[in-house]
Amino acid sequence: MPASFDPADFEPIRLLALRLPGAEDSVSHENTPSIKIRSKLMCRLHDNGTFVPIRLDFALRDAYLDSHPEAFHLPEHFRAYPYICMWLPVSDMALLREVLEASWRGLASKKQVAEWTGWNFSDVDPV
Repeated sequence: MPASFDPADFEPIRLLALRLPGAEDSVSHENTPSIKIRSKLMCRLHDNGTFVPIRLDFALRDAYLDSHPEAFHLPEHFRAYPYICMWLPVSDMALLREVLEASWRGLASKKQVAEWTGWNFSDVDPV
């Protein structure tokens, strides 16, 4: 199946994720835009263009699937991997920030986590 994504659909997530220390733009499967932390995939636009897989440990993933079934799902392919899939478009930006930060905490260095002071939105919020 050919990829059918629009990179613009990932832009609000990308801009938000890049505010996290150490976050870097990258390209992933089927040339989809992605964000990596310390060279590890944090999130990407799925090549079908309908959702964003976000790396989370299994316990957090299951908790979010139970508490926010309208925002998240888990395709069969992802069941064995520490990812949750968030539907696009994302309507709950507070939930997105929460999940991205949880993902980042699992990938960032101990020093980055210790130095993190939280989201700074004193400048213009891109999303």
